[in-house]
Amino acid sequence: MRLFKVLYVQVLAAIALGVLVGWLWPDVGVALKPLGDGFVALIKMLIAPVIFCTVAAGIAHMSDLRTFGRVGLKTLLYFEAVSTLALVVGLVMAEVVRPGAGFNIDPRVLDPGVAAAYLAQARGDTLAEHLLAIIPRTFLSAFAEGDVLQVLLLAVLTGFALSRLGELGHRGARALDQAVQVFFGVLHIVVRAAPVGAFGAMGFTIGKYGVAALVKLGALIGTFYLTSLLFVLVVLGLIAWASGFSILRFVAYIREELLIVLGTSSSETVLPQLMQKLERLGASRPVVGLVVPAGYSFNLDGTNIYMTLASLFLAQATNTPITWQQELTLLVVAMLTSKGAAGVTGAGFVTLAATLAVVPAIPIQALAVLVGIDRFMSECRALTNLVGNGVATLAVARWEGQLDRARLKAELGGSGAPAARGARARLAPAAAGEED
Repeated sequence: MRLFKVLYVQVLAAIALGVLVGWLWPDVGVALKPLGDGFVALIKMLIAPVIFCTVAAGIAHMSDLRTFGRVGLKTLLYFEAVSTLALVVGLVMAEVVRPGAGFNIDPRVLDPGVAAAYLAQARGDTLAEHLLAIIPRTFLSAFAEGDVLQVLLLAVLTGFALSRLGELGHRGARALDQAVQVFFGVLHIVVRAAPVGAFGAMGFTIGKYGVAALVKLGALIGTFYLTSLLFVLVVLGLIAWASGFSILRFVAYIREELLIVLGTSSSETVLPQLMQKLERLGASRPVVGLVVPAGYSFNLDGTNIYMTLASLFLAQATNTPITWQQELTLLVVAMLTSKGAAGVTGAGFVTLAATLAVVPAIPIQALAVLVGIDRFMSECRALTNLVGNGVATLAVARWEGQLDRARLKAELGGSGAPAARGARARLAPAAAGEED
């Protein structure tokens, strides 16, 4: 059938098959883990060179470097505003729905060792240490370790250097453009293995944790998924409308990426594809190259919703009274700790541990309640983060006048509010390759 030649249909079928295998044969499902891990590794090996070449070439092509600084400032302002709003939404929904009410969990009977490992990872990560960690030990170590922020720093510096070298810099930028085409060519080959990766990852998740965990803590899972959905449709929907497009059409446009994220539980697996699609939608390459990689550490809407919602859930489940002053403290602490979370599986749980460690009113050992379902929560976090970073890129591009509105409308099929009159888009050449 021609329908099954479409990648997102293959991924959807693979997810369903993985759930079935993990449910009926848990041991087989757990044994499928290397399939998911292998696919994630294949994608991650391409992230660093794609980001470096795209960002460095984009900056080198810019005639006015002050524009790049202005884009960076607007990006940070957007990240701070929307991510803080996500934290507030999580708090409000936890107070309204109260998913932890009635659990009556005694934290003294919980095993503190379960949360200790995550807490150990969270400790020692001060703001100064996090900022210093952006600087790689060597130029090549950033690529070897695959740290997105380190690669982004090197790309920015390289782009600035190329922009000051005249004709030599132009030749270097053209070479990077050609390298981008090569890496995206490799990416199109690797993405064909997405159904296999999704099948293995989903089979492992269901096989290891089972559907019983879903039923037992269904109130929290349901509240989190509902809150994330409302955030995407209402908050991100309004931002998309103001930027001249429909959030529903945008979600449909990146459906393949969303399904891959659903299967692998990591938004990093589609970072290069997301960058390519955003350029195809009309966002300029410098804006895409800056906003998307930075957003993977500083604009994690799904993770922010999870942190405040899960924190109050644990307080409610353990019958721990929380005052509004303590909730405000939780919000401020989460604003800081959430900025260092990476877009990989489990990072949100580690960040939650770091937040609870600074807010001692909520017993830290209560984290043990969430261990069994965190994988299911991670999928929703990753999906929301992906959509949030896509909307952020188009919004910043629109704000800066570097969004081709005609191209955006053509790609999405024509939708959204009429965008306000502004500067004409200054587009760099789109990344090579077309969607399969």
